[in-house]
Amino acid sequence: MVDKVIVYSTSSCPWCHRAHDFFKKNKINFTDINIGENQKAAKEMVKKSGQKGVPVIDINGEIMVGFDEQAIKKALKIK
Repeated sequence: MVDKVIVYSTSSCPWCHRAHDFFKKNKINFTDINIGENQKAAKEMVKKSGQKGVPVIDINGEIMVGFDEQAIKKALKIK
């Protein structure tokens, strides 16, 4: 199964950049959605997570608020 990863972010968020770098370093394909430029996506993110803060990371439907490397690794089953 291919993991489906969506990162809801803003261009000014340092934790969002860390999440992007982590996925790139680990060769994980992800879709980045900049909620600063997409109000519909911002509403979708709040509906999924109950949060307005970024990053919100959706891994196969599992929602994570903030960048938590260990939780991400566990969700993607990587060491």
